[in-house]
Amino acid sequence: MKQIVVTGAGRIGATIAGMLAASGDYSVTVADRSAEQLATLPAHPGIVGVEVDLSDTGALATVLEGKFAVLNAAPYHLTVPIAEAAAKAGTHYLDLTEDVKSTRRVKEIAAAAGTAFIPQCGLAPGFITIAANSLARRFDALHDVKMRVGALPQFPANALNYNLTWSPEGVINEYCEPCEAIVDGQLKEVAPMEGLEEFSLDGVRYEAFNTSGGLGSICQSLAGRVRNLNYRTIRYPGHAAIMKILLNDLRLSERRDLLKELFEHALPATMQDVVVIFVTITGLKNGRLLQESYANTVHADPAGPGAHSAIQKTTAAGICTVLDLLAAGLLPAKGLVQQEDIALDDFLANRFGRTYLPEDRTARAA
Repeated sequence: MKQIVVTGAGRIGATIAGMLAASGDYSVTVADRSAEQLATLPAHPGIVGVEVDLSDTGALATVLEGKFAVLNAAPYHLTVPIAEAAAKAGTHYLDLTEDVKSTRRVKEIAAAAGTAFIPQCGLAPGFITIAANSLARRFDALHDVKMRVGALPQFPANALNYNLTWSPEGVINEYCEPCEAIVDGQLKEVAPMEGLEEFSLDGVRYEAFNTSGGLGSICQSLAGRVRNLNYRTIRYPGHAAIMKILLNDLRLSERRDLLKELFEHALPATMQDVVVIFVTITGLKNGRLLQESYANTVHADPAGPGAHSAIQKTTAAGICTVLDLLAAGLLPAKGLVQQEDIALDDFLANRFGRTYLPEDRTARAA
């Protein structure tokens, strides 16, 4: 029984705690500054809550002492103090952050750490990187790597065609921060909300556009080997045009707290969501120009006790899988571990990673 700390008692943190405790192999302490939020945790003998200020590195390090790992599911602005607390306590560190600046600092901390530091273990970045890198390895020469992910309501009912399925802070950060990409062989920053495209998958029309943070470190890993590489967020058609009016014309990109307040006031959350994952690789194999794709759609669990939204279960399954692989000795136990270091076959064979298997149990990329 390994002792784990989960930081953040929100929807994702609670889902992670529930998955790990239900496995019977982990004892979970959930740390959060809100006693009210801790009171909503799943009732399970393997889960306890502790009230602590997550921005207080010293106080959190005390909670982490003697624990196997900390899984960070807190808002992105708390990433650095939590990573610093993990280093101070000598605890393995895993997180879900999409924030590029915070991840750079985590990598610096990892360089001097005696334990494993594994950032960006969720859906995107996270699984999307593992899937793309696995496909890319099949090619002799890479031309284009396209990574597309979206968490969408199953039943959109407003002009934005969107409901809150994820942290509004995280969504706004994705929409406002510069995006990494490889363009004509050069690593560049491209503008968010640009690069609009449309495509169909299983008869449903979608749009996709540049957003920040979804690539993880794959740009650096494939630099010099690929002509074009980019990540775009999937939405239903029409979403990007309205968001550009809000962010650019009304300049709400400069007032993110106000935009967050508007989102929370006007956009209802939903548990009835769907996660769309679409990776396409084009390149040369045995002298031929070929394209291979991985496509998958993950739906929310049925309503009732223990039900999870699609974004909850895919995000939680991602970090729980990586923890399992670390505990089993399948990942390095010291220093920085990147998502590209994780084998797709190992991931999908894991008890938590099976969440990402297509419903017909056969990955389309196989």
